[in-house]
Amino acid sequence: MREVQTSDPPNLRYMLALMLGLAGTAAPDVPPPVHARVAFACAPDNDLYRAACGAFKHRLTRFSSADRAMDAVPRGGAVLILGDRYPERRTDLPPDLYVKAQVRGLRLYVEYPSHGPGIEAGKPIRGVWERAVVASDAFGDALPKLRILGIHGCRAIPARSDCPDIVLARVAGFDTALFGLPERAWPLLYQPEDGVIVATTKLSGFITGRYAPTDAWSEVWRHILGRLMPSMRIPELRWTPIVAPSYARDARVPAHAETSALRRAIEWFFNSRMLVHPDWAHVYDKDASAWYERIGPAPGRDWPCGDGSLGVLEGFDSAIEWDGSQRVRWWRRNDCNGEAAAAMALAARALRKPDLRRIAGNIGDFLYERSILSHGKRDDPADPAYGLIGWNDVTRYHGDMDGYGVYYGDDQARSMLGMLLAASELKTDRWDRRLMRCLLANLRLTGVNGFQPNRIDTAPLEATGWRAYRDSTAMSFSPHYQSYMWACYLWAYRQTGHRPFLDRASTGIRHMMEAYPDRWQWVGSRQIERSRMLLCLAWLVRVADTPEHRAWLRRIAGDLLAAQDPSGGIYELLAEPGTNQLPPPASNEAYGTAEIPIIQTDDDRAGDLLYACNFAAIGLHEAAAATGDPFYARASDRLYAFLVRAEVRSRARPELDGAWFRAFDLKRWDYWASSGDAGWGAWCIESGWNQTWISITLSLRKLKTSLWEATERSAVAKHLETELRAMGDPQVRP
Repeated sequence: MREVQTSDPPNLRYMLALMLGLAGTAAPDVPPPVHARVAFACAPDNDLYRAACGAFKHRLTRFSSADRAMDAVPRGGAVLILGDRYPERRTDLPPDLYVKAQVRGLRLYVEYPSHGPGIEAGKPIRGVWERAVVASDAFGDALPKLRILGIHGCRAIPARSDCPDIVLARVAGFDTALFGLPERAWPLLYQPEDGVIVATTKLSGFITGRYAPTDAWSEVWRHILGRLMPSMRIPELRWTPIVAPSYARDARVPAHAETSALRRAIEWFFNSRMLVHPDWAHVYDKDASAWYERIGPAPGRDWPCGDGSLGVLEGFDSAIEWDGSQRVRWWRRNDCNGEAAAAMALAARALRKPDLRRIAGNIGDFLYERSILSHGKRDDPADPAYGLIGWNDVTRYHGDMDGYGVYYGDDQARSMLGMLLAASELKTDRWDRRLMRCLLANLRLTGVNGFQPNRIDTAPLEATGWRAYRDSTAMSFSPHYQSYMWACYLWAYRQTGHRPFLDRASTGIRHMMEAYPDRWQWVGSRQIERSRMLLCLAWLVRVADTPEHRAWLRRIAGDLLAAQDPSGGIYELLAEPGTNQLPPPASNEAYGTAEIPIIQTDDDRAGDLLYACNFAAIGLHEAAAATGDPFYARASDRLYAFLVRAEVRSRARPELDGAWFRAFDLKRWDYWASSGDAGWGAWCIESGWNQTWISITLSLRKLKTSLWEATERSAVAKHLETELRAMGDPQVRP
């Protein structure tokens, strides 16, 4: 087939100059245009080719083969041979490519090559926790040595280089490899000889692959193109990321921005196919059991979306694949389903979409009536787990994430808060007895000082019985684990007048505040703990409005908001060394081996929307409603101005549009952070947690109400005596 050149042909003046040059006559002093001095061998939709055409404001020369591209440029020109078949196949290169380029004085950039100087035999290295790291001073101050870059889903051909410019390595850090480069690092970009640049991976897929942070990759390409065309001024490559914040930091947002953000947040559940459908339920039941930690391909865009009757998937894993896609965590969790039911039910009223009521009801029925999460031993009054709800509904998984017989108090609490809100919105009492049972089941596992263990497992619970937990004097000064259960107890006391709910909650809160801040057990960061404490403190003011309780609330909120960025986002702050239960990695080897914060040092300005900003949103909203203090209302408004802007917008990836990732870099206004968390990294999306609580608070803001007020007509109290008798615990009676 005849090769077609896709640029305009060189102009007549240049052709004449070329012929004269071949005849030994001096060329004119006007240099040929850029499109005549550089050629690409790549597909027409290659990210670099399209971005370069835009930067040079000209359609550059492109061919589908390296030979044709080399024939198209004169001596001293440049040829870029890009990795179109990445990652399945290496880029096929002519055997004499490098010799031919040297003879003709051409400069080469080759990606993912079949052969070349320094290239070794062997299978490509596949990055998991490895990231790209600048390994030389070639980029100057723009990208200093040890600067970290994200090449998602990277595959790299084995190669040797004594002085690579970029390597693939497992390093700890936010922007900088804090502990230097490890011994094991693989060259990604190097210059084996004058005029030849080799990339062992596909660097040119930086837009499709969502390489991060965005600003750094513009500098990478300015440097590479500058080497290839040293006599030219290289313009900055500009492009629109395919997954980006909805609004720029200083952009003017429309008046309906919060309503639009809420609508898109709810649509995300359907666009992402988080609602399990009978046609593909077998993937959940069978296929997912074979995947590591049940993380696998996302439901197809053409798959039907469920109606909630089979529950809600957990969400997206943080790892981004080479093509920009993300895999899904195939778990149905108690907390995510309860929270999703609430988000749907409340949005039905806020958005005037009554069909969402049916979805919310189906999710609630799945969780409390059909799912094994609520049944089995948890239905047996003689069992110490009576009334509890399991963490997830997978019983045949033997990996680290096994959670069928696991009970985290914070997850139990958020699920109950979701279900009581869903029941109130749907004006149904069909879940009330199960709610009361769960409230009392947790109450009898709460010790005399108001604390539960951070995690309760079936084996020790059955071995010791529930009385050992009820009589325990142990305390855990971590609001992350404790505070939302206290919020549930305060709510239950308001509904029932049952004094033990108030006693356990108020006792625990007092101990927690007396321990603040020196004895708090920080889980990841100070902001994670502070943001979690707001809700129970706001509701304590509701129950007992005293100067002391208001002072506690103001103190925690004030310390939290001292780190509120001008954009409204709240950035993370680490705890003192030795006091953090989940500290940043202390070595390169530790990166990716445990749950960690999204920052490495306090100089890293990133907001955590999974563990902090989302809970600050509902906490500040409830504090404003409980106290009437404009201090909280103003902070809430600023925070929501940020959250509306930070919401994901993406046409290319509709399964992500309307979501909130865990991490947001407030300096760059980009999705970037230290993503070494072993379970939930920087780009994860939970169908509960961040997606729901931000959505719930958006609905509450639109409806001009609060979570406390929206649930005041619950009828759970009518089941109190029946469930107290079933519990058989005289010490949880008034």
